[in-house]
Amino acid sequence: MHPYTPILALGVLAALFVAGSILISALVGPKRYNRARLDSYECGIEPTPQPVGGGRFPVKYYITAMLFIVFDIEIIFLYPWAVAFDQMALFGLIEMVIFIVTVFVAYAYVWRRGGLEWD
Repeated sequence: MHPYTPILALGVLAALFVAGSILISALVGPKRYNRARLDSYECGIEPTPQPVGGGRFPVKYYITAMLFIVFDIEIIFLYPWAVAFDQMALFGLIEMVIFIVTVFVAYAYVWRRGGLEWD
């Protein structure tokens, strides 16, 4: 348990910071509420009424979010490889080249299909 003490302490400190921030903002924040303040803000455009179920978003939003997650995860996999590159030598280099090639094939596919075009 001793090696995990700093991680546990950081988690407790983060939780205390979050709880303190919420509490302080509730105590010192303005208490004047009106219709304009509670209304959603859409860059100065009058908000459009939403259907009861919340409406439907185009599938393009979800595809863009999934692409962001995929390429973000690729970057997360590159960090440990960069840190441990010396220990993995040629095997690590070959494995990472295979990984990056597969991700770039997916990127090229999405690009050719127009997935990165924003209409």
